[in-house]
Amino acid sequence: MKQVTMLAMSEPAQLDAEKLEQLYEELGDSAAEDVVCRAMEELAVKLAQTDRLYRSGQIAEMRKTVRSMGAIAGQIGMGTLARVAGDVLACVDANDGTALAAVLQRLMRMGESSLTQIWQLQDLSI
Repeated sequence: MKQVTMLAMSEPAQLDAEKLEQLYEELGDSAAEDVVCRAMEELAVKLAQTDRLYRSGQIAEMRKTVRSMGAIAGQIGMGTLARVAGDVLACVDANDGTALAAVLQRLMRMGESSLTQIWQLQDLSI
């Protein structure tokens, strides 16, 4: 009998603290916190939209949502999430459904992890 090993799909989010600090320096604490909170809300909505659009086969619309998600993530220091969003776009553009399914799951994990990490930073008052 062969043994199957389940791999734990976990990848820590990597936030660019310098980017966040720069945002806070440029906008001030109150305005920067407002920008980050709105971005987090928008990213959460876009993650849900991405999943819904993928499941319903609306790949062109999903691509737009992921592209927007990547731009928002990059603005608030979520470089890894922005990069994975770019990987999803590359899979769509290559019409590689198998790779898209895998990379999209990575995007979902990374999105959730990034939102959790930045939320915790917010609790610590960057």
